Amino acid sequence: MAKEFLTVETKNMNFPIESDQSGYFPSSRAVPGLLWKRTLDALLILLTLPFLIPLALFIALLIRCVSAGPVLFRQERVGYMGRRFGCFKFRTMFVDADTTAHHGHLLKLMNSNTPMQKMDSEGDPRIIPFGALLRASGLDELPQLINVLRGEMSLVGPRPCLPYEYDKYLPWQKERFETAPGLTGLWQVSGKNKTTFVEMIELDIQYARNKSLWWDLKIILLTVPTLVVQMLETRQSGKVSSRPVRRKTSHSNPATRPYSFAKAALDCAVQARDGQNVSMGKESKLNL
Repeated sequence: MAKEFLTVETKNMNFPIESDQSGYFPSSRAVPGLLWKRTLDALLILLTLPFLIPLALFIALLIRCVSAGPVLFRQERVGYMGRRFGCFKFRTMFVDADTTAHHGHLLKLMNSNTPMQKMDSEGDPRIIPFGALLRASGLDELPQLINVLRGEMSLVGPRPCLPYEYDKYLPWQKERFETAPGLTGLWQVSGKNKTTFVEMIELDIQYARNKSLWWDLKIILLTVPTLVVQMLETRQSGKVSSRPVRRKTSHSNPATRPYSFAKAALDCAVQARDGQNVSMGKESKLNL
């Protein structure tokens, strides 16, 4: 997978971007969306800019402090009517992280009836410090507002998929691409990680067929509490997954059970006082 680093220059600072250029070609034109949808996207972004700009700068600074490499990541995604475009994200993985495991995990979800759990839930060594928090809160996708302003995405719609995922879609499943991809959508507020791949596709198709202004507003309002619940569940699953490891370590072998500091000190004192008796006891046992 060929990667290169681009630099986005602003008035006061430069932001390098890790770019996945394998087979990449930019979208030739913006998605021909409904007027109300484009107006809603632009209006909401404009109203939230005073909050979003400081937040984005803080996240960029955090990533720069905890991990060497670019702040932003650009990856080829598939959007409206199968068009491919460069999708922006905050980088939450180490540079040149291996994606083979993710390919296998995604294909397994597509071919099974299991919930769409991310690899993050089982612990992913590729993720940088604080990366799991950014992913669970959805803040890693904040730079996709650039894609929204460029007309390649909308605030509400199906998530843009990866090219190798698109190639595995059945013909009926590609109906989900008949609307602009979004940052959030019906699937995200309808269970997300508790739904199967087929259920995700059905929810996306349902939105593509019936999207409306009021539905978009409702989904946007439901997104915040949904993300809060998702963060709490991610934190809880992390605690639960770590418990068996500690229990196994402490009880798998009685000879290696940890002793408290007080017990260890008491044992040392007894041995120091009765050292001779202890030695004699050991010798008598050996002679039996």
